[in-house]
Parts: sequence; C-alpha cells; structure tokens
Amino acid sequence: MNRIYLDNAATTPMDRAVIDAMLPMMESSFGNPSSIHTHGREVRNTIERARKSIAGLLNTSPAEIFFTSGGTEADNTAIVRSIEDFGITHAITSRLEHHAVLHTLEYMAKKGKIKLSYVELDDKGHIDLTHLEVLLRDNPKTLVSLMHGNNEIGNLLDLNVVGQLCEDYVAIFHSDTVQTMAHYRHDLQQLKIDFLVGAAHKFHGPKGIGFLYINAKNKITPFIHGGSQERNMRGGTENVYGIVGLAKALEIAYSGMDEHRKHVEALKARMIHRLSTELDGIEFNGDSANLERSLYTVLNVSFPPSEEADMFLFNLDINKISASGGSACTSGSDIGSHVLTALNVSPERPSVRFSFSKYNTVEEIDYVVDKLVSILKVTA
Repeated sequence: MNRIYLDNAATTPMDRAVIDAMLPMMESSFGNPSSIHTHGREVRNTIERARKSIAGLLNTSPAEIFFTSGGTEADNTAIVRSIEDFGITHAITSRLEHHAVLHTLEYMAKKGKIKLSYVELDDKGHIDLTHLEVLLRDNPKTLVSLMHGNNEIGNLLDLNVVGQLCEDYVAIFHSDTVQTMAHYRHDLQQLKIDFLVGAAHKFHGPKGIGFLYINAKNKITPFIHGGSQERNMRGGTENVYGIVGLAKALEIAYSGMDEHRKHVEALKARMIHRLSTELDGIEFNGDSANLERSLYTVLNVSFPPSEEADMFLFNLDINKISASGGSACTSGSDIGSHVLTALNVSPERPSVRFSFSKYNTVEEIDYVVDKLVSILKVTA
C-alpha cells in the first residue's frame, strides 16, 4: 500500500488539469498585467476571464470578486476593514473559529477597537442561534464572523439563518468558507452575506491564492497598500498563475461536485461504521459523525486514553498514513487544539482529524481502520 493522504482539510493535491492550465502562463504569458503593452494586456485579459468564471459559478458579479494570497489575508481584510470603515464597535464570533479569524478579532479587541463577544455553543459545538440573536439585539454596529464549516470537527453552520438574523439586526456578516468552498454550492444572489472567503489549495488548486467576495453594497478601503491592482483594493502584482489555477480548480469542482460528494461521503460513512463496530471507546468530536450536519470531507475521532497518546500521530505516520489532530490543550501554554478544548474534550484522549478527497479510495479507508485496530491493540 502506498502512503495514504487523509489530511485534505489542511491542503489538497493539485488536480493535473489545474497544473496543465497554469503551465502556459508560466512558460509564455509572463507580462505584468498592469502594463499597457500587448504582453501585459494579454495577461490582464486572462485574469479577468478567471474572475468572470469564478463569479459565474458563485452567481455574482465579477466586480465583487477580489484575489488575495489566500484565506487568511481575505479573512483579515474583511474583519479589519469592516471594523475600521463601518464604525463597527462590537463583534461576535465563536471559540471554534480558525485562528485567521480568532486572532484577528482578538487583536482588534486588544487594541480597543471593538468589544468582542463569543456566542454560546451546544454540546456538539453548534452555534446557539438564540444566544446569537440576544447578542445582536443588545449590541448595535456589530460584525458577525462565523465559519460555514469547521476545519477541525466539520460542523456546518446554516448561512441562510445567520444571514437573515444579521439583516434583521443590521449587522455585517462575514463567513470563512474556506472548508466548504467548491464542496458546496454558494449562490451569492440568494445568501444574505457581506463577505465570503475561498482558498484554492483546499479544492485541488495551488497554494498562495484565494479570493474575497465583497458584497457591492459594502465599500471598504484597501488592507494592503502599494498599488492600484484589484481595482484599487489590493496593492501588489497579481499572482497570475495562481489565479488561473484557482479558476480552473473551481470549475472542475463545480462540474463534478455531486459525483465527488457521493464518493467522499461514502468513504466517511464507511470509516464511521467500521470504527464504531470494531473499536471500543471510540467517540466522534463535535458533530463530525453526523452526515447531515457536518462536512462530508471531515471526520474527527477521539480514541481511548493511553500512555502512548502523544505518539498516536507518529504511529499513523510510520504506518504510511498522513492525518492531523492531537489532543485538547491541558493549559493555556500548550500547543493543542483550541477547538477540542472549547468542547471540553479530555486532553488524555488522542484525537485525529481524517479528511478525505475525491482521490481517496475504499481500499485506503479499510487499510487505515485495520492499522488503527492494530495500533490500539498494541497500546491498550
């Protein structure tokens, strides 16, 4: 068995068709898109075709799509510029958000720019919508930043419900959709959302490129200064190769989304079934075992406590299995999972996030479960 990659929530292997789309840009289309000569104009046209393609898939205007270096920059831009430009004095988030959101909001709160509130969670890690409404009702000029799909436990947020609440209370709504982009369809004509984020390397595109959707009703100033690129919204020469790869990857994902979802969801269901029936003491963190309320690409498994807990991921690695995870933090200084800590998962239990893609197979899932059974028998 070749090495098995089950860490697709971290990054995905590039699709060969994406590489093929990028190569001509690397080999011959080298002009600076800001130049007015033929070389530059050709590349500028390529960028705008990519922007139009992405906008079409998301059912929005190309004028609302802005290219960034990835999801982190896009999140930072939406959060910081909203607070600065809209006079935001209060922000709502959850303790389960990606650090691109949490650390940015915490920084803005530390600087005295905002008051920061954390919405309550149920025992599975889902947002308490009643508490969210209370926070919105009691705090005007609010920014809500809640992710669509959690990158560690896979919990899904109902964007329609939260978007409606934000509209009802005149709040700005930003969602980190990095984990769900290209795995679910986002219709931006229907969603009541102000800012939305994507990163190509999460759906078989290149690293170092992403985008930020900015609803046309929102006028913000640049987060990165230094040039008039991206219609004066982001300084810096565009990552042309990345933009082409991003657009191609999104096109491929949308064209095969239903088929890929069926395949990947079956892999996840098989792993849940086999782990539940063949291993004692298994728990699933958050709602990741609920196929209706979690990402079909993510399964977070909590294993029984053992003296070898710190070596669990290493044992997987030497058995040719690449996954990620760890335990909850035991103290504020530990480098552990802030998500599992917020859910009160025991730090004595090793937890592993398995995340799947269209390239994984049933044979790989069976191999991984067989190895987990053997590892746990040894460490029991």
